[in-house]
Amino acid sequence: GGPRATAPAQQLRALFYVLPPGESSFRTLEEVPDYVEKSIPFFIAFMGLEFAVSWVQKRKLSGRINDGISSLSLGILSRLPDVLFRSVDLISYIYVWNNYRLFELPWDSPWTWYLTLLGVDFAYYCFHRISHEVNILWAVHQIHHSSEDYNLFTALRQSVLQRYTSWIFNLPMALFIPPSVFAVHLQFNLLYQFWIHTEVITNLGPLEWILNTPSHHRVHHGRNPYCIDKNYGGTLIIWDRIFGTFEAEDEKVVYGLTHPVNSFDPIMLQLRPLAHIWNTFWATPGFGNKLSVMFKGPGWGPGKPRLGLPEEIPVITGKEVPFNPSVPAYLNCYAVVHFAVITDLYTELLGTVTMLSQGTILLRIGFIILSLTSFGLLMENR
Repeated sequence: GGPRATAPAQQLRALFYVLPPGESSFRTLEEVPDYVEKSIPFFIAFMGLEFAVSWVQKRKLSGRINDGISSLSLGILSRLPDVLFRSVDLISYIYVWNNYRLFELPWDSPWTWYLTLLGVDFAYYCFHRISHEVNILWAVHQIHHSSEDYNLFTALRQSVLQRYTSWIFNLPMALFIPPSVFAVHLQFNLLYQFWIHTEVITNLGPLEWILNTPSHHRVHHGRNPYCIDKNYGGTLIIWDRIFGTFEAEDEKVVYGLTHPVNSFDPIMLQLRPLAHIWNTFWATPGFGNKLSVMFKGPGWGPGKPRLGLPEEIPVITGKEVPFNPSVPAYLNCYAVVHFAVITDLYTELLGTVTMLSQGTILLRIGFIILSLTSFGLLMENR
């Protein structure tokens, strides 16, 4: 596989998807590093840098304590299943590879590396687009869009359930691409999307034609009518340009959902959209209409087109006020300090999971979930 970079440099370069094939090709799956977990220190460093740059540019911070803690809590929740079992993406991929592969591309070929880059990114585009256009999948994915801020914290705001809907889009690659190569690019594609969640980077010139950039992704997170269902790309924006879902950043973007959830409770954010679909399903007459509630767009209703009516998207006035309950300063300080303790407990759990009993692991996971939920309730004055 060629010479390896030092570990810290490798994690930093993986974050920006600039590790060449020779430094990120591995013969077996067991050799593939966990780039995501090892990049956590860089996530924290870049968040601090974003706050500093935002203060210099605009004399204001790039986010709020309540929304930031909510995003980080959702990020930790989304990773907790990894403590108990292997990623469903890899389990399903390995199964297809072992039983149904048609041929085997060489694991150490640069052409295999670049083909996998394109394959993983195209699979992500397809999954991401369907997640916006199929209501039951949108109920899972919309958690990532629920923040009314847009910063690097938002990148970590993820759903616990999304991984159980995305795996199927990667399976065609298992017919010919080795699992070790796939595992590298699955992580790289996710890591790349971290840095594009920021307002401090405006425009990247000619790169805007090829790469997914902060400008393009700001549009994707907007609730302005011109932003809805646009710019689904992960690393590359070429898929959106090819399939007609591209939109350039124009008027100021207002972030969040068209109908804000107004909550910082990570469990409520996960479950409320599913409860809404459940209630709508039973309230809608006719079996065909009930299926449409599940599998047509979130804006669909009887008599409407599959994705709903564009004119029903709420108009943006520019006077929208984010959900921001006032809490005493000491509660904010307490939440930040206690959250740091829970984060340390979480990272320790990841590092020692093989040495702990199943009962101890479950108790620690339960304590982490209880604590993260409590922070959300505190931020709502509950």
